[in-house]
Amino acid sequence: MDAGNAAQTTSLGEQIVSRIDELSAISEEAGKLTRVYLSKELREAADLILRWMREAGMSARLDAIGNVCGRYEGERPGAPCLMLGSHYDTVRDAGKWDGPLGVITAIACVADLNRRGKRLPFAIEVVGFADEEGVRFASTLLGSRAVAGAFDESVLNTRDRDGVSMRDALIAFGLDPDHIGAAARSRRELLAYLELHIEQGPVLEAQNLPVGVVTAIAGATRLAARLTGMAGHAGTVPMSLRHDALTGAAECIGAIEQFCRTDANGLVGTVGYIHATPGATNVIPGEVSFTIDMRAPTDMHRKRAVTEIVRQIEAIAGRRELKLQLDVTHENRTAPCAPWLKEQIAQAIVAEGFAAFELPSGAGHDGMAMIDVADVGMIFVRCRGGISHHPDEHVELADADAGARVLLRVVENFKSRETGAGSN
Repeated sequence: MDAGNAAQTTSLGEQIVSRIDELSAISEEAGKLTRVYLSKELREAADLILRWMREAGMSARLDAIGNVCGRYEGERPGAPCLMLGSHYDTVRDAGKWDGPLGVITAIACVADLNRRGKRLPFAIEVVGFADEEGVRFASTLLGSRAVAGAFDESVLNTRDRDGVSMRDALIAFGLDPDHIGAAARSRRELLAYLELHIEQGPVLEAQNLPVGVVTAIAGATRLAARLTGMAGHAGTVPMSLRHDALTGAAECIGAIEQFCRTDANGLVGTVGYIHATPGATNVIPGEVSFTIDMRAPTDMHRKRAVTEIVRQIEAIAGRRELKLQLDVTHENRTAPCAPWLKEQIAQAIVAEGFAAFELPSGAGHDGMAMIDVADVGMIFVRCRGGISHHPDEHVELADADAGARVLLRVVENFKSRETGAGSN
């Protein structure tokens, strides 16, 4: 890039950080960032993002599910678009970069093009997805699933912790739950979907790199396990005669950790919740429930791992004479990033003076839904300590700027898969 463009992209980083701070001030809790789906805080955030989109030269609107959508026309109005996006909802007590960095960086890139009066052979659309985290209604990727035409209308009847149904929440937000299908886009409208996101892990930091090329968004299988034994007096039942559900669960959890630790191909397993009953100090636990989350870079690898973990848990339960109930509660397939998009991202990273390092995403992203209607590419930006979903989540200004320069370069030099037509 020439000196003038370099100056502009440096200012992009500063603008991005300023807007991240401004958006993070919109929260339902003082001193904590919480912005969940269809809340009044999400609406306030949507209005702010829509304003930024319009200031960047885009037409902007709220779609039928609550996504904020901006469009910057190409040289020919109505042309297919390159879609850029991420989400603007948060987990509870969140960090301020997860999701919004991708939305705000995309807007900043469009604003830069608009300042220079530059139009491309295709349109650019920026989408801030209204619900990726799934905090309020325990169903993730609601915004992107609607855009991909894969929204499950049965979730409209789910209720939040206050008993409010999603259907009623949509109406209160000013949306019509009977018209969610209007948010769907077709494959012919989209040339590709690109998402910039913080890594949410420590790999880029370990490599001393500000950005990376994502190879795939790992699929996930979640299971709910329940072991039932026999409650009894802690002082009177001999150890050899016990059917302790909690020690059985402990052995299962250890087996999961050991199995994943010995895998050299990116498998991870997590037990994030456990509950024992009756839960008294002097009573042998008679029943224990726990969750299992298994993720891997490929579906075959993950499915084989789940099969082996289930086999080990069944063996532990049988040996300990415990009754086992094991149910799959969630399954998302792996979303591989398109090789032709990975190549263009890598070229942009190298052109900006960095090594093109590839890494998978262990966390889920909106690209997992968008892959149904478009090829997907992702750019990761380094985050300090790999910390995410936590107030200490942080991206340095220089890294935010590097991510913006890479994304802008990808957009300006983008060549579609179908035609090979680029902007130059």
